[in-house]
Amino acid sequence: MVDPNQERVSITYDFVNQLIKHNHLPTKVFQATTRESALDGADYVIASIRVGNDLEPEKLDVQIPYETAGLRQTVSDTVGIGGIMKGLRTIPVMLDIARDMEMRCPDAVMLNYTNPMAMIMWAIHQETSISAVGLCHSVQGTSKQLSNYMEIDYEQMRYLTAGINHMAWFLDLSMNGEDLYPRLRDCLNDPGIFEKDPVRFEIFKHFGYFVTESSRHMAEYVPYVMPHVEEMKRLKQPIRTGETFAKQNETRQIRIKQAIEESKSANLELQKSNEYAATIIHAIETDTPTYIYGNVCNTALITNLLDRCCVEVPCLVNRVGVQGCYVGDLPPQCASLCQSNVSMQGLTVQSILEQKREYVYHSAMVDPNTASQLTLPQIRTVIDQLLEAQKELMPPLG
Repeated sequence: MVDPNQERVSITYDFVNQLIKHNHLPTKVFQATTRESALDGADYVIASIRVGNDLEPEKLDVQIPYETAGLRQTVSDTVGIGGIMKGLRTIPVMLDIARDMEMRCPDAVMLNYTNPMAMIMWAIHQETSISAVGLCHSVQGTSKQLSNYMEIDYEQMRYLTAGINHMAWFLDLSMNGEDLYPRLRDCLNDPGIFEKDPVRFEIFKHFGYFVTESSRHMAEYVPYVMPHVEEMKRLKQPIRTGETFAKQNETRQIRIKQAIEESKSANLELQKSNEYAATIIHAIETDTPTYIYGNVCNTALITNLLDRCCVEVPCLVNRVGVQGCYVGDLPPQCASLCQSNVSMQGLTVQSILEQKREYVYHSAMVDPNTASQLTLPQIRTVIDQLLEAQKELMPPLG
């Protein structure tokens, strides 16, 4: 377990040791504040990082654009100006980890849980030779939600999903050979269900397919919601502000203290989550084939999205590792929405790899939500302010 903050890594280290002891496991865990010794000879590297202290950079990502130009964002960590800035902070560090893996554990598999997922995986696949897959729980979570909306047995439901992270589409949805999309369309007429997921149901109504990330996320992946105050109200989408990030950080500190106390007496029985990491490791180690949904390089897996971008598709996992599966064309309307975000992702990645500041501006200029709210001069001004405010966390940009 590695974290440059000794206090933070010790909290998790102590908890995991209690978990091991309570469940009488043979597992051994070690802690470190530098990654070199941890990477030596590793078989798997699970990455979940945040660059910066106490959510202060994330606070600036929403506060400066809103105060300067009125830009409204909802989540702001994988898309839009917030996603671009997080990419600038995070991609160089993730590339450093991947390059260290090339030297210290070249056969290891990176299991990445860090956002902005698509940008990070794009950069790693383009610049390094390691085996890496990006993992999210959007598909698992949304598929469960859909079964609840339609009041069907989740274990009997079957689906095929593909697209980009946070904007993958349920291309097939069935149960015992029955197409479930007519049932899902019936949910559009139920106000109680519609209100639980208003943006995604609105997108489904007009584009014909259901998307994998939450309504709050989806609102800033498209240009149809955040520019319009009345539409935001209708679809119940609040904006994220600097104050909300400050409150989130305060809540996080309280939860950490509570978790420390609860871990001393809480029920520490093991229970598998819907995250994929354990499933992947088990499949590779035991050669027990399974499948997951992962973020991988688009080697003609989705044929109407940009070659070599990062796509989220079904993946076969066995002793060979994680292998993305061929999907073919997405429905053209779904591919178009995906591609508008792929363009933003690619420009952010190239701004770092080629050290070009101009690409940062261009990335924001082609982002659907940003372009729908700000003028070109406003975008340049906001980016300049953010790069200056976070200059100690920024990569070289000529």
